[in-house]
Amino acid sequence: MGNFTKPVGDTDFDSVVLQSQHPVLVDFWAPWCGPCISIGPSLEKLAEQFQGKVTVAKVNVDDNPEISARYGVRSIPYLVMFKDGKVTDTVIGAQPPQNLQKMIERAL
Repeated sequence: MGNFTKPVGDTDFDSVVLQSQHPVLVDFWAPWCGPCISIGPSLEKLAEQFQGKVTVAKVNVDDNPEISARYGVRSIPYLVMFKDGKVTDTVIGAQPPQNLQKMIERAL
């Protein structure tokens, strides 16, 4: 994890994601998932680019089964955009950076 993405889990998901003043892009991932690792640098760049406007949070599905189950995570990477505590967009699988950027821009 880099300097701009924020790790979240079962204990702080609601406060960090659902109660955020800004939209939050949540990356459900695992360290053994190749596609998850491959999009990590893109997510880090987007987190830096949209710093102060959007939070990019990362949920390790192995360490946080409760929140992963709550959102029905079956395939990873699973990216979920939250705005005002509600899901506004989802995408499964590694995505090109421009798709992720469009997902963020739609939430702003």
